[in-house]
Amino acid sequence: MIRLDAISLQHGKQLLFVDASAVVHRGEKVGLVGPNGAGKSTIFRLITKEETPDEGQVSIDRGVSVGYFSQDVGEMSGRSVVMETMNGAGPVSVVAAELSELEHALADPARADEMDKLVERFGEVQARYDELGGYMLEGRAREILAGLGFSDEMQNGDVGALSGGWKMRVALARLLLMRPDALLLDEPSNHLDLESMIWLEQFLKSFPGAILMTSHDREFMNRIVSKIIEIDGGELTTYSGNYDFYLTQRALNEKQAEAQYAKQQAMLRKEMEFIDRFKAQAAKAAQVQSRIKKLDKIEKVEMPKKRQTIEFDFRAPSRSGEDVARLSEVGKKYGERVIYNGFEFLVRRGERWCVMGINGAGKSTLLRLVAGESQPDSGDVTLGASVKLGYFAQHAMEILAPEQTVWETLVGAFPTSSVGSLRSLAGAFGFSGDEIDKRVRVLSGGEKARLVLAMMLFDPPNFLVLDEPTNHLDLATKEMLISALRKFEGTMLFVSHDRHFLAELSNRVLELTPQGVHRYGGGYTEYVARTGHEAPGLRS
Repeated sequence: MIRLDAISLQHGKQLLFVDASAVVHRGEKVGLVGPNGAGKSTIFRLITKEETPDEGQVSIDRGVSVGYFSQDVGEMSGRSVVMETMNGAGPVSVVAAELSELEHALADPARADEMDKLVERFGEVQARYDELGGYMLEGRAREILAGLGFSDEMQNGDVGALSGGWKMRVALARLLLMRPDALLLDEPSNHLDLESMIWLEQFLKSFPGAILMTSHDREFMNRIVSKIIEIDGGELTTYSGNYDFYLTQRALNEKQAEAQYAKQQAMLRKEMEFIDRFKAQAAKAAQVQSRIKKLDKIEKVEMPKKRQTIEFDFRAPSRSGEDVARLSEVGKKYGERVIYNGFEFLVRRGERWCVMGINGAGKSTLLRLVAGESQPDSGDVTLGASVKLGYFAQHAMEILAPEQTVWETLVGAFPTSSVGSLRSLAGAFGFSGDEIDKRVRVLSGGEKARLVLAMMLFDPPNFLVLDEPTNHLDLATKEMLISALRKFEGTMLFVSHDRHFLAELSNRVLELTPQGVHRYGGGYTEYVARTGHEAPGLRS
């Protein structure tokens, strides 16, 4: 269906692809993986013909329609959310637009002399609209929008009033409504809450066409794809299986390659030792020449490439008192909307609470109350003895100085720390080589988040309050963060839509629902097993 044949491409001095090949067959669901900057988005642009390779070719079977979702959604305004969604639904949206124009023309007294012609055209367009399933289109659009978290009020509201994250959901809904033969999805799970992500997961699993996708969410990728195409060092390597299978297989391949390389190196050393030892002896001259010729003919095994991962040993935090945070009879509302009324909650030392709840349930409000960023309307929020609190939220990135470099930011925060320890810290969070000289103002959202988390964990508090800490983090950084937080000896209260993060780090669950507050001993995995759903209000 989609083929990349022996493609090579260079951007400036960077070689992205060298004689690389891969194929996506009809109906296949494929994950595209590789380090940041390896060329994942470039693959999408090559398929959509926004770019062309320097060598080789990219081909798509005749008649195959391709839909592409990227993080750059463009401008949206002047329509309702549902109309904006329907407007991108391919040929039917063009017919719908003409039908709407004809309806207005038929109601216009100034065009009464054209009435016969307009009525005839209206009949033709209406028949075509019906043939394309247009009268079912709005229902489908609303179903998709609801799945992605839009209320009825939001669906009927002006798309121009939405934030960037919600506009991305509209762009995604538009593409899903279009139903192309192949979907190219660049980080479709960004900006989605857990409920919307689970809905999208089910939609994509049952989608009959081909899918080629990137995602920073390991569980999302695992449940959808059955094939992985890895970009590494300019090459494309295909693995049959989901993301976990790919990780296992790649590790096995690396181990085998290392063993093969070591075996050949040992043989070469042995042969060279014989040649060096006997090259001056006439009696052994024939054997020496024979072995030299043999070595010349041997195909040398290259030293296996090993992806560098830097681990950092974070300091142990100081010990807090037994009671870390207590909310007593807390009331909080925004306008007429009551978030909490007489709310009671206690966090004890060593507990790792993940907070679950649908949009608007009060998850972030709870974290802000505990962190002192917001005050209750009634009741008390108190921290225990010797508690040193660290709070991470998306606005935490605003504390960074735009004109400072990554390195200047770290040195400014920890002026007495050694250069070696700060370089290790930077490397662990993905800032190696020239990356540490980047100015904060040019960093992406994910890079800023990595920098703030690095500073928070270098001198760790004993109580971490984290609101969506994995937003925009790539898979490698998420794994590093999970590894660091697994060893964290303090207390945690956090919100996340990443199920791998939830399962690995929680040992308590606080579920906020319209019916009341529920507390569960055991972590997220136990919560799913006990409740039968992965998020409040959703059934497995």
